[in-house]
Amino acid sequence: MTPGPRIPWHKSLLVRLLLTSIAIAVVSVGATAWLAVQTTTRAIQEERGQVLSDDTDILRRLSGFAATHADWDGVQSQVRDLSRTMGRRIALTTEAGHTIADSAAPGTALPARASATVDPLNTDTYTEPGAQLAGIDPRAVGPYLLPAAERVRVKALAEKRLACVRRYGGDGSIRQLPSGRTVLIADGGEASVPLQCADGALNTPTRTEQKALDELNSLTAPCLGRDGEMKRAVIPPVGIGVDFLPGPTAAADDSGRRQTQECVDDARRTQLDPYVAPRARLYLGALGQQPPGFDLSTANKAKIVGVAGLVLVVTVATTTVVAIRLVRPLRALTAAARQPPQRHTRVAVTTKDETGYLAAAFNDLTTRREQLEAQRKAMVSDIAHELRTPLTNIRGWLEVTRDGLLEPDPELIASLHDEALLLQHIIDDLQDLAAADAGTLALHREPVRADDLVAQTVSAHRARAESSGIRLCTHTDPDLGLDADPVRMRQVLGNLTANALRHTPAGGTVTLTARQAGDMAVLTVQDTGSGIAADDLPHVFERFWRAEKSRSRRTGGSGLGLSIVRQFVEAHEGTVTVDSEPGKGCLFTIRLPQARDADRNECDG
Repeated sequence: MTPGPRIPWHKSLLVRLLLTSIAIAVVSVGATAWLAVQTTTRAIQEERGQVLSDDTDILRRLSGFAATHADWDGVQSQVRDLSRTMGRRIALTTEAGHTIADSAAPGTALPARASATVDPLNTDTYTEPGAQLAGIDPRAVGPYLLPAAERVRVKALAEKRLACVRRYGGDGSIRQLPSGRTVLIADGGEASVPLQCADGALNTPTRTEQKALDELNSLTAPCLGRDGEMKRAVIPPVGIGVDFLPGPTAAADDSGRRQTQECVDDARRTQLDPYVAPRARLYLGALGQQPPGFDLSTANKAKIVGVAGLVLVVTVATTTVVAIRLVRPLRALTAAARQPPQRHTRVAVTTKDETGYLAAAFNDLTTRREQLEAQRKAMVSDIAHELRTPLTNIRGWLEVTRDGLLEPDPELIASLHDEALLLQHIIDDLQDLAAADAGTLALHREPVRADDLVAQTVSAHRARAESSGIRLCTHTDPDLGLDADPVRMRQVLGNLTANALRHTPAGGTVTLTARQAGDMAVLTVQDTGSGIAADDLPHVFERFWRAEKSRSRRTGGSGLGLSIVRQFVEAHEGTVTVDSEPGKGCLFTIRLPQARDADRNECDG
């Protein structure tokens, strides 16, 4: 083996992997350290903002509990769940300072000051999560909470209204409010609801709501005066809130409207007060001892440098080990590839990664190359054998004739002509196979009727079949069309038919069919001959293969006919297969792109 050229160190895969890993480690460690220092302050600021958002969310959830419960019984479990979820200490006390619920252990001192006051009648954290708005929490529904029957009826009215809006070209959606009332949210606002759909049924208060509204009217009357009684109530699309419009004697200016709204809000708070939990103070703090702020002291700097150095060392060591394991099989592959071709050297497959797959592929390639070499030698021997017999016959008869031992009568000339035709047939077959292998096989495609191909093939072999006592039968779909080279396809069917006649005894049958199968045309040649053994089926389409191991040419054929069949069919983007059972004949099946047809049957003989 000739040693290969020495690879320069700067082009070595091992060196390049090491340099790359070192560069990546240095850059990543340096960037990480710089980023940690630069972003610490920002992270602390962002954490404070996140804590503020979490605190507002805690207030929103506790306000929701207070809005839907008349007291604080049962809030302890929710406080503990929120504490675990948010990572914060949560405590609730009455305005007098008595503990209602606390996520910390009993006896733990409260933070110095309360973070907020939980009062659903004076704080709305539900309409816009993350913000605290002055108003009544929409979840505080009190006497406006609809029973199940009224919820079903109102929902049916909302669905009916939505169907009407859609019928007149509009659209929208329905939504259930905390009180259980279902409202219609029309695209384009309430003004977009067609007049045909505005029957007033949906916005009419239910019995429960009317009872609550009557109570609210009574509570509002002292504030508004005798002329300020509610004219009607409108259920808005958000909250449970009931927006009241004052009667015609109410003030029309802005100050009057504000006074009216204040009267309504005060009355609603009075009405809802028995249904919500009492005001409570909310205390929020850290769970345990919070870590101190980031301090880039000398000790911390030393830690960063030490960790960076350790990362660098580990990276280089790991890369070295991996690179050596990666390069070793590649070098083995290179050494095997430089061996003389006749040695067919293989390499050991020691891993199941990409390198192992490469080694396995190299071994497969070596095996295929070895098989191709054996096939090449066998084909040369077969070609020499096929050409030697007719040439020997021709030479022998010519020498006898030249020496005057035999007169060149017509029978001798006919025999020599037959041998020359056999030679020409073998050479033509080899030329076709060579063109197919080189991809230069010329196909002259044109529309071809499958029944015509079958009929021409049968006509060409009818005389031989009759002389051998074999019936030729056909079964074809008459309108089945192909886009094919008619000469090549006749040669394909002719080779298969000749092969079938050669192996079918007298009294047997050879059947040619052409039929449609889905989007394919299926051509078959079936005989009732001796068949092929199962072990021989994989070799049927190999060149110079014969079922007769004696290689006798008394039955005719060059051993190339079926190879030519496969090459021509594959050139037409088709497939050819064979099925056989010894003693029951063979079935060759060709599948090609097709057209449509009906049936026609015929049987000769």
